[in-house]
This record gives sequence, C-alpha cells and structure tokens, in this order.
Amino acid sequence: MSDDPYAALGLTKSASTDEIKKAYRKIARTDHPDLKPGDAAAEARFKAASSAYDLLKDPEKRKRYDAGEIDASGAERPQRQYYRDYAGAADNPYRSGPRFEEGVDPADIFAEFMRQNARAGRAGGGQRGFDGGFGGGFDQGPGGGFGQGFGQGFGSGYDAPGADMRYALEVPFMDAALGGKTRITMPDGRGLEVSIPKGTADGQTIRLRGKGAPGMGKGKPGDALITISVAPHPTFTREGNDILVTLPITIDEAILGGKVEVPTIDGPVKLNIPKGASSGQTLRMRGRGVAPARGAKGDQRVELRIVAPPEVDEELSKFMEQWREKHAYDPRKDRGMRT
Repeated sequence: MSDDPYAALGLTKSASTDEIKKAYRKIARTDHPDLKPGDAAAEARFKAASSAYDLLKDPEKRKRYDAGEIDASGAERPQRQYYRDYAGAADNPYRSGPRFEEGVDPADIFAEFMRQNARAGRAGGGQRGFDGGFGGGFDQGPGGGFGQGFGQGFGSGYDAPGADMRYALEVPFMDAALGGKTRITMPDGRGLEVSIPKGTADGQTIRLRGKGAPGMGKGKPGDALITISVAPHPTFTREGNDILVTLPITIDEAILGGKVEVPTIDGPVKLNIPKGASSGQTLRMRGRGVAPARGAKGDQRVELRIVAPPEVDEELSKFMEQWREKHAYDPRKDRGMRT
C-alpha cells in the first residue's frame, strides 16, 4: 500500500470528501480484480485505493492522519518525547525540587508513583515490572532505596487497580462482518483469544475486562482495550452497514436481462438484471448487508459494469454494424456532452 493515501487515489490533501469518494469509485470501475482478472498491477492499485478510501472517508481518521498521529494503515504513530520536555513536566516524579506539599496523604504519593510506572509500561509497548525499568529494582538505592522506604511506610497491604492496556488489531473483512475469533500475544508473552462481534466496524474498540495490567495487592487488574482495523476486501466495500459490489456483466446480459450470480457476504445469490441495463446503474439487494449488534441489517448495492468480450469476432462486428445502421442512438445527447 502507498505510504500516502492521497497519492493512492490521485489526490492532494486539499481534496473534498466528495472528491475522495469519486476518485475511489473511478479506480474501482477500472481496476477491480473482477474486471481485470490476472492483472496484478490493477489489483495492487485497487487494493491501495481501497485502503486509502477506508482511511480518508472517516473524518476523524483523516484528521488524525493529517496531524501525523496515525500512519496510512491507521496504526498509531509513536509520539516523540524529549527528556527536556519530560523532565520539566509537573507530573514527572523525578524532576528536581519539591513535588508534594506538606500534609499530603502518603498513600496519594504511592498512588501517583504507581500511575507513572503504568504509563512507562504503556509507552514501552507493554507492561514493565518494577525490577525492569529502574536499574535493577527499588532495593538498589542508598539505605535500601525505594523498596525499603515504601515498604516501611505503607506495609504490604496497599491495594491499587491495574492500568488499562491499549492494542491495535487488524482483522479480516469477513471476520468483522460475520464475527470470528483470533489470538493476540500480550507484551508479557500471554496468549489471548479475542472474539470479534458480528458487525464490528472499522475503528471500533473492544474492551476485555480484567485482561490489562495486574493490580497491586487486592486491586483488580485493568482492562485490555483493542481498537479494530478492518482489512480491505478484494470484492466488497463497506459503507455503514451497506455492502458495495461492482458486478461485471456481458453485453447480451445488459441488453436482454436475466439472472446473474452475485457474491454477498453470506454466499452467492441470483440477481435479476433488467433489460437494457447500463454501466453505472445500481441495483439494491435488501437485507444483504451487515447485521450490526443494534439496529437494522444493511443492504447490498450492486453497481453494474458492462464488459466487452475479450475478442470481437467478425460475426459480432457485422451484427453491430447492421444494427447501428437501423437503430443508431446518441447516449450523450441528453447529458450536455455535445458541442
């Protein structure tokens, strides 16, 4: 996928929402794998455009991408932090000068320390134990260090809840639409099975209670918050709960009509093509979209695309020439395209 989603759609950052949608549909009409089977370059362009459209159609994601907070795949970009900024922050537990005024409850001091440790664990991509980030543990300082100092001050019965842990997970399109299960590996090496609810949308967050950082003492563990990114599909595109499909049809199917098999997320279904169908015409299949956890099931919208035969033989050419002599018409006449 292109590092620049705007470039994948042939646009610049100033493009409007309408222009983004039109650019994607144009590429889908020309480079869809069903229209150009075996054309690897066209398939790559279509996949790049699909990924770009999934990112830029969402105003919030687009805003975050433009601000440099996420990359072209929708994944979080690590924030750059400099020691000079961190050292002067009011909540830095190691900055010089007094940090707590007299009369502050010692338990609050320890709770603040615990929060700082949890933040350090998240910034490092996972949980860090007390013996992993402070030069060998709290018992290394003069006179016993933090370990003895806090141990004598608070004893071993202090309770504190564990921190929530955030993760990003990409799931297949069909798993998001129909539900499924996958496994992720936690920073501490634990395997965790994640159930993807039916109808999960791109950018949705799943909360797994008790699967975050462990608590202190009797404190409850935190939660795991998993933000879902839905991978693009070569055939289906999702808008809300509707599924969009481009369906190639032959010239005779367009002229004569008939029943044509069309893919849906639940399996192939026969669709009636009306006589005289045109490219760009959209047919709606009620109730063939995504079923969300709440609300009505979406529809499937099928955009027709007339595809000429791979080779035009002499018989077809003569037939069309004779037909044009008697039945010629101008489809551009009523669209203001004649000079």
